[in-house]
Amino acid sequence: MNFLFFEGISQNPNSYLILAIIIFCAGIFTVLTRKNIIGILLGIELMLNAGALNFIAFSFFRHESADYSGHVFAIFVIVLAAAEAVVALAILLAVYQQRRSVSTDDISDLKG
Repeated sequence: MNFLFFEGISQNPNSYLILAIIIFCAGIFTVLTRKNIIGILLGIELMLNAGALNFIAFSFFRHESADYSGHVFAIFVIVLAAAEAVVALAILLAVYQQRRSVSTDDISDLKG
């Protein structure tokens, strides 16, 4: 199980949690600053991946021999992210066919 560690990184969950915080903050920054829907979707994917990294880190450092619950949750997060991307891109294509734009400023109002 030493494939997760590099030579200079200590074997504690702090390094993984700090990395997850950095990835999550990058996702929040991306969601809040982008005007393009695709950029916003990428930010949401970053936040979901940070959560999956937390699940795996906590599962790995519990030191129970046959506990793969964090890995199962991480796979569930990946499947959820893929489904979210499919639905969001389908909505994006439908909006693009109507408005010829993917900017959030152009599609801020919803019409029936």
